[in-house]
Amino acid sequence: MSNSRITWTRNASTGGAAGSAVSQPPQFLPNSAGQIWRQYDLSSYTSQVHEIEKPEQAVIDWILLETGTDLWFNEPLGILSAGSEKLLVYHTPEVQQRVANIVEQIVASDATPYVLQLRLISVGNPNWRARALKIMKPIAVQSTGVDAWLVSKEDAAMLVEKLRNRMDFTDHGSPSLVIPNGQSVTLTKRQPRSYVRSVQFHKATWPGYQLVSGQINEGYSLELSPLISSSDDIIDAVIRCEIDQVERFRTVSADIQPLSGPNQRIRLDVPQLVSWRLHERFRWPTDKVLILTCGVVATPEASGKSLSETLQLPNPLARTAARADALLMVECKGKASQVLLSGTRSANSTRVDYRGRY
Repeated sequence: MSNSRITWTRNASTGGAAGSAVSQPPQFLPNSAGQIWRQYDLSSYTSQVHEIEKPEQAVIDWILLETGTDLWFNEPLGILSAGSEKLLVYHTPEVQQRVANIVEQIVASDATPYVLQLRLISVGNPNWRARALKIMKPIAVQSTGVDAWLVSKEDAAMLVEKLRNRMDFTDHGSPSLVIPNGQSVTLTKRQPRSYVRSVQFHKATWPGYQLVSGQINEGYSLELSPLISSSDDIIDAVIRCEIDQVERFRTVSADIQPLSGPNQRIRLDVPQLVSWRLHERFRWPTDKVLILTCGVVATPEASGKSLSETLQLPNPLARTAARADALLMVECKGKASQVLLSGTRSANSTRVDYRGRY
C-alpha cells in the first residue's frame, strides 16, 4: 500500500463552517506503521445471543479493555468496527495479534451461559477482618478505599458462617445470574429526589419570583462483565459499581421582596451527598471466590423496585443500616448447563439491563 494525497474541499451545504470540510476517501489507507487489514467472523458467537441487543458490542468492549483506547484515536491510523457478523480491524500486526487473541477467546466460547453468584453482605464493624486475614489472599486494587481478596470456596463458606454469628451481620441474599460468556449485565436502582435549589425573580408576573427545583438521581448501579477462559479455569471480569446518596438536606432560609406586600421567607435546600465509585478489572481462578469491600460507606435508598426486591430478597440498602462494611462476593458456579438451576434465575427475567460498555 502507498500513502494517498488527500485534497480537502469546502462543504457548500454547511456554508464552510469550521469542522465541516469533507474530502473524497483515499484510494489506499495510510500504512506508514505497517498496518494491515483483517476481518474476523463473529457470526458463530452473535447468533447464539438471542435476548441481547447488539451482542457484538461486547467484543468491541473487551478489545478496548485489552488494548486501551489511545491507539485507536492517535497515530498510526487504526480502524475498529463491528457488525452482527464480522469485525473489521485495521492496525499494526502487533495490535492485530492482541485483537485476534481476545476475539478467538470470545468466539470460541459460542456465548456459553455461565452462572455467577453474587452474595451481598454488610457488617456493622469492620473488625471481622482481624480473624479472616489468615484465609484471605489480598490482590491489587486501583480504586481508593477498596480492598479485594481471593479465598477458596470452602473458606468463603466458612467465613460466611462465622459472620452469621455476629449481631451486626446481615446477609442480603445470594442472587445467581445466568450470563452469556463475554456479555454484561447491569443491575440498577435509581430514583429521582427533588428539592428547591434556587429562586428566580420575574418582575413581570406575580408574585415576582419563582422557586427553581433541582433533582438528584439517588441509588446505585452494579455492572458485571465476565469472560471465562476456554479451559474454564480463569475468570476475567470487569466490575463497575456506583452509589449516590443524599445523606441530608441543609436548609437555607432567605427573605425576599415580592411585587407587593411584606417580605416572604423561602427555604432552599442544599444537598449533602455521599458518592462512591468502583471500576476495576479482576482476573482470578474459577475455583476461588472474589471478595470486595468498599469500607464503611453510606448505602443508598430509593423508592421503586430494587435488585433485592426484584430477586425476592431483603433490601440490602435500607436506611436502617445507613453505614456498614459492605461486602460483595463473586463466585463462578460453572456452565449453566452443568449447574443445578434450582433457585438460580436467568438475568433476563429480572429486568436488569444488558449493555456492552467500556
